[in-house]
Amino acid sequence: MDKKTLSRDGTPLAYERHGDGPAVVLVGGAMCTGATLAPLAEALSDRFGAVTYDRRGRGDSGDTAPFAVAREIEDIAALIEASGGGAALCGVSSGGALALEAAASGLPVSKVAVYETPFAVYEGGGKERQEYTDRLTELLGEDRRGDAVELFLALTGMPQEMIADARRSPGWPDMEAIAPTLAYDNAAMGDGLVPRGRLVSVSVPVLSVAGGVSPEWMRQAARAVADTAPDGTYRTLDGQTHRVDPEVLAPLLEEFFADGTQGA
Repeated sequence: MDKKTLSRDGTPLAYERHGDGPAVVLVGGAMCTGATLAPLAEALSDRFGAVTYDRRGRGDSGDTAPFAVAREIEDIAALIEASGGGAALCGVSSGGALALEAAASGLPVSKVAVYETPFAVYEGGGKERQEYTDRLTELLGEDRRGDAVELFLALTGMPQEMIADARRSPGWPDMEAIAPTLAYDNAAMGDGLVPRGRLVSVSVPVLSVAGGVSPEWMRQAARAVADTAPDGTYRTLDGQTHRVDPEVLAPLLEEFFADGTQGA
């Protein structure tokens, strides 16, 4: 990250702009840094100024206690200001919840695209999210970072043998380092259900996308976002999963963002 700006509470945010076109701020999900979305930003850079950043508590960005979701919305506001005063947003996974909340909060956002924001639309989803919240809070309170990461990976559906392999991988210490931010993403997701009351306040166009071979509930969640937003569109990407190929997602985003983006 070659640039920094300050959020309203003084937290330094590390960011990078890829390209010189209209600004699109990319908001990553749980366990992601700005580098995670850099390939997508590069794929958009011919037509847009795609901004990647380390969310607070990650990478080269700072953090300031106490945490609140409103602070992350202020972070997005600071990045929009640093990008020329207006931007489109693209949120991936739980980052989509922040992008949608930023738009509902009235930030100068022209359009919002989200990819597989994992709202629970299945029976028992709310109860499952509450159990996850309680256990995550317990583990982080005991500073059991590795166990907290494992809990999150299990929530995503990763098989136990793959989790065990991950714990032995060279990248595991980096995951443990940002484990406290799992609480931030969990807070952004609220009760885990589709935030219909907030989505109806999003006055700009919303594109909600899911992978064609992702779990059915993920596609249902993406469709629910589009159906609830006043100006929502739902699309699927054939052959894609939650780990979407940036080269496949980018053309759809370019089409959506082509008109109405703001920023220099």
